[in-house]
Amino acid sequence: MHNAPHYLEPLNPEQKQAVLHTGKPLLILAGAGSGKTRVITTKIAWLIGEQGMDPRSILAVTFTNKAAREMAQRAMQIEPRAEYAMLRTFHSFGAWFLRRNGELAGLDSSFVIYDDDDVVSLLSGLMENAPKLEVRETAHNISRAKDYFLSPADSSPHLLNMIIPKNNSHKIFLDVYARYEERMAQIGNVDFGDLIKKPAEILRANPEVARRFQDRFKVIMVDEYQDANVAQFHLLKELCGPETYVCVVGDDDQSIYRFRGAEVKNILEFPVKFPDAQIIRLESNYRSTSPILRAASSVVDYNHGRLGKTLRAEKGNGKLPVLLTLANQDMEAGFCAEQIKNSVNKKETAWSDWAILYRTNAQSLGFETEFLRKGIPYRVVGSLKFYEREEIKDALALLSLLVNPRDEVAFRRVVNKPARGIGSVSVDKVINAAILDGTGDLLNTGNNIELSKKAREGLNQFVNVIKDAEKILELITHDDVQQNDKKTITKNKSKKKGSLVYGAGLSHCVERLVVTSGIAEYHEMQDEVTGNSKLSNLQELINAASEYPQSREGLLGFLEDIELDRSLTEKKDNDSLDTVTLITFHNTKGLEFRRVIMTGLEQGIFPREDKKGDELEEERRLFYVGATRAMDELYLTNCQMRRMYGRTMPAQPSIFLQEIDKSVIQEDKRNVLAFGRQIQNAPGVFNPFNITPSVNSGLEEQAGYKKGQRIFHDNYGYGAVMSVTDSEDGPLVYVRFDNGGDKRFLSEYQSRAYEKIYDE
Repeated sequence: MHNAPHYLEPLNPEQKQAVLHTGKPLLILAGAGSGKTRVITTKIAWLIGEQGMDPRSILAVTFTNKAAREMAQRAMQIEPRAEYAMLRTFHSFGAWFLRRNGELAGLDSSFVIYDDDDVVSLLSGLMENAPKLEVRETAHNISRAKDYFLSPADSSPHLLNMIIPKNNSHKIFLDVYARYEERMAQIGNVDFGDLIKKPAEILRANPEVARRFQDRFKVIMVDEYQDANVAQFHLLKELCGPETYVCVVGDDDQSIYRFRGAEVKNILEFPVKFPDAQIIRLESNYRSTSPILRAASSVVDYNHGRLGKTLRAEKGNGKLPVLLTLANQDMEAGFCAEQIKNSVNKKETAWSDWAILYRTNAQSLGFETEFLRKGIPYRVVGSLKFYEREEIKDALALLSLLVNPRDEVAFRRVVNKPARGIGSVSVDKVINAAILDGTGDLLNTGNNIELSKKAREGLNQFVNVIKDAEKILELITHDDVQQNDKKTITKNKSKKKGSLVYGAGLSHCVERLVVTSGIAEYHEMQDEVTGNSKLSNLQELINAASEYPQSREGLLGFLEDIELDRSLTEKKDNDSLDTVTLITFHNTKGLEFRRVIMTGLEQGIFPREDKKGDELEEERRLFYVGATRAMDELYLTNCQMRRMYGRTMPAQPSIFLQEIDKSVIQEDKRNVLAFGRQIQNAPGVFNPFNITPSVNSGLEEQAGYKKGQRIFHDNYGYGAVMSVTDSEDGPLVYVRFDNGGDKRFLSEYQSRAYEKIYDE
């Protein structure tokens, strides 16, 4: 190109082609580490500086404020006039639009944006007497409906089934949704979904307004287009006129936010929705070595829903990714600690060069414990450190009162959590009385002071919870007492208790406390995602307690070790920012590390056992995202056995480990079993009911469950299918849970709640 501006010189041919492209719609299919941000910002500067484009006629949208700020700063470094282009997030643009045009939807320009808690509060008034969990689920479903551009008047079974389970509740949901929208209109406020949905509706209903915006924005660019939802696609379509130059940038292989409403079909169908669109593939990867890219690509290549590309490693060859199969999660954490510490001691790496990736936040506990013992500094990204999480602090406060009834801080934290009618005045009375009588015993002082009837009942209830746990601590060693106690637990357990299970040692006492105190149910009564996550964390605490003896001395040792862990954590956080990163796969998007260890690569962990079709393809994309965070070295770990939900269970290697190109991985011969073993046929598999699996019948095939099938339910825990029978409404599955409870469910309508673990 004659007299090409100097800022084009660093670009490779594909990047330069994307920058100089004009005219027809453009999809820039940007692979991991291919320099897409440089392309977007350079293109904005080039349009202004070389094409004479008025910067005010350029609209560029992305998904985070951080990304929008970075785009603006980098574009302005090349072309200062880029300051006047509109670079915003989707929601920021929607709010800007509604402040100026909201009256067309009955909104005053001074509307307030409701957050998730505001929505729940409003729905609570509309859904009288509904449990808090149901209200939160409805709020979540309304948000998803708006992501899919679905209004209360719509009744598409296909869309409704994507939002809520297939059952008879669609009409009920649409009725609540309609009343919610009516109330929101009366109030005159909006929620986050409205910031996308309402602008699209206004543009669609008012052609003159649409033409005004189409005349204003001659160029529209969308970053991270694979993360766009259906409503955002509709908004983009309404903003685009016949003369609009539209350019979207994204990677179909990195679409991992379906749970937030992202729709990968937006990017896959871009050439269909925008006729004559051109695709330019950015396939030069500047981050990872060739074996790492080949390993990641060989897994995602199994997906059908992709446009396809072949990444080239500009760094060339490097070490093969290493696959290790370890005995259990303790050895997994030990391997990670040893590998990291050795490399730092040899001055090959800094702590911050390393990242440990896992599928769920609850998996961080084992690594945190091991790293603290080995003196390895770390940080947990995307969540609080394990012992700093609210639900864990609540459980530890209960345990503290069990060994020290004078612990005022612990008492204040949990005596009225969940609410027992013990207000702050009553709490102060108890504490003052305990101080005055000289014992400081907060659990035995309440009888000597004047309290309201409600506070008295609540305090007695709380004290009984602690004393009940004391009995377990003292008597658990006797088999006959233990058996009787289990019957008591089954009789008295909370309806929400089923998702927590105890195993050996001290875990029984910890499980009893968090369940009978109501702490488990309290934290479960949040939205589905958050509630399950908090229960998983409580389960991990119960698992950790199984390593200590069921005695007062065992409890003291457990609490002491935790307290040392916490003091070590506080010290290390202040020492240096040079730390190992502990992070979920989802939170790694946009990050990179010299060395990455992907952990927990087992069926039921990653991917979840119930993932099929589109959901399994998204799990593969998540694997691809995790692997392509690695710059120089990649390690993959899975375990032969893993402690889950109070039991040590055999584990089966992730299907992804079978899909990796074997020529680009190295198996560690010290620890690896025969690759692709079938663990469910190994001796010693947990089978509490000695069920002999039946031969698959037509009815079992129709149900999707067979006799002997192990399952897991969020509320009831682990169980096994006892039988599958016919009924007027289809196959009826009978399940017996490990805690002694029985359930029957219709496979056609309720299967989503019953997760298959493995076949016996």
